[in-house]
Amino acid sequence: MERSVYYISAASTISHQDTFGKNGFSESVRKLDSDSVLASPDYKEFIDAGLLRRMSKILRMSVACSKDCIRQAGIDQPDAIVVGTGLGCLQDTEKFLSTSLTVEGLLPPTSFIQSTHNTMAGQISLSLGNHGYNMTHTQNTLSFEHALLDAMLLLNEGEEHILIGAADEYIEILSEITDRLGYQPGYPLTSGASFFIISNQKTDETLACIKDCEPVAFAKSLKASVQHFLRSNSLKISDVDTVLFAAPECGVITGEIKLLLEEGGIDPAKCIDYLSLSGVYPTASAFALNYATDLIRHDKSVRNILILNSLRNENLGLTLVQAVEA
Repeated sequence: MERSVYYISAASTISHQDTFGKNGFSESVRKLDSDSVLASPDYKEFIDAGLLRRMSKILRMSVACSKDCIRQAGIDQPDAIVVGTGLGCLQDTEKFLSTSLTVEGLLPPTSFIQSTHNTMAGQISLSLGNHGYNMTHTQNTLSFEHALLDAMLLLNEGEEHILIGAADEYIEILSEITDRLGYQPGYPLTSGASFFIISNQKTDETLACIKDCEPVAFAKSLKASVQHFLRSNSLKISDVDTVLFAAPECGVITGEIKLLLEEGGIDPAKCIDYLSLSGVYPTASAFALNYATDLIRHDKSVRNILILNSLRNENLGLTLVQAVEA
């Protein structure tokens, strides 16, 4: 049976790079400095000032990217809203826990209400006045891939336009925790949000195609998983033009994946560690999808891009992005 193809008609990213509203950013982004900061847009263009004051960083990013996607796609409402997040609304969680330690008696409920993982999808829905399917996925470093699978299933069931995205935010205590655990990511811990409109029909506005996505938990063999994934899409590793990868070693492809790419004759220059561009956060693979989309739009020689998310050794996320005519 022929596989369905899913069309990206809008994409928006807020990151530590100048990505928001920037067509062609894949040509200008560079490796992040350790002291990089979030490149925030003027949120007042997307969010009422009264609401803006009560929103944490992650909510601002999510709502702004979502509204930007709606505007790009030229639709009134998406049929569904699907969001992935690894750690959720950390800023409000920290605020609520700090308040519980310092305030006696009844606590203000706002921070608690806004600390739950599904706050982003809910806030987007409220901002858009949307009453459709609304879902949040939180599976650590595979949160975005599971959200993407959910959106693909909805399109298979007949929905036309799905707003999908992922976001995570950095707070200072994360650096303390990683230091205590002895985890040295090699790249700065960052915040980021990436959202998309994906559809079941190709239009003149289609940017790129999502051919397939597969999250693999507790992957025993990365090489075998990648080979099976490509084979199920009638491709070999040599058919891949660019590999966007995230690896625990940050910047170094090792072990089975290195051997696989060498066997396929993949040019090392075409293997890009997207964490060097986005920084480290659980759903950075959503940044990689927007990067892949932008790259395909502006480099006609690129037909197939494999996103290989192995930020955690035991989790593997595979996404195949193709040019529209591929």
